[in-house]
Amino acid sequence: MSMPFYVAPEQVMKDRADYARKGIARGRSLVAALYQDGIVICAENPSSTLRKVSEIYDRIAFAGVGKYNEFDQLRIAGVRAADLKGYTYSREDVDARSLANNYAQILGQVFTHEMKPMEVEILVAEVGARAGDDQLFHILYDGTVMDEGRFTVLGGEAEAIVARMDDTWSEGLDLEAVLNVAVRALAGPDRTLVADDLEVAVLERTAERRAFRRIERADLPVLVPQAVVPPTSGPEGSEGDGPSA
Repeated sequence: MSMPFYVAPEQVMKDRADYARKGIARGRSLVAALYQDGIVICAENPSSTLRKVSEIYDRIAFAGVGKYNEFDQLRIAGVRAADLKGYTYSREDVDARSLANNYAQILGQVFTHEMKPMEVEILVAEVGARAGDDQLFHILYDGTVMDEGRFTVLGGEAEAIVARMDDTWSEGLDLEAVLNVAVRALAGPDRTLVADDLEVAVLERTAERRAFRRIERADLPVLVPQAVVPPTSGPEGSEGDGPSA
């Protein structure tokens, strides 16, 4: 009679966590930070069609890093849950805290019981009527929820980006200043991010109902001088030599 194959639960959890972290580290990072009039979310995302930052409800935004198909499924689930709750009760009853708890339960269940964990980190952000009411919930691949107070960083280079944000972020910055801080933190000392590398959205406190607004790439150089839109062709109308995005 053969002996049953046994693996210690601690080893199983460690292997799953390592697998998820490696998958997340292959993606590009994202910064969400409070500013004077709301919340700004700035992601390194060269794609113009696959969005990492989206609206969930009136004053709530969603962002994700890692495997796109996995965090997009979570986004859709959040939109449906928010719509159902808002229709059943009232729009004011939909809040980021309950959505973050729902996401934590889903990710925790998958991490514990499924063969493969989700290779994602997600953010649920809500802008309040006052600056002190803004909320940032960072949910990890295993369902751990972190309630952030100033800013949060998602992605594989989070520690280095957090260190750069700590050095430059301060309370009460306006939109232009906080965007420059976020872009420099994402780029680091050895790179320069241009407009085509970025996806930016804000939750504006002054909006009447729907607070989510995207900042188009063509408008970014006005707010972030280093995010210059690169030329599409070479000199004398010839095609550029660089590879396509």
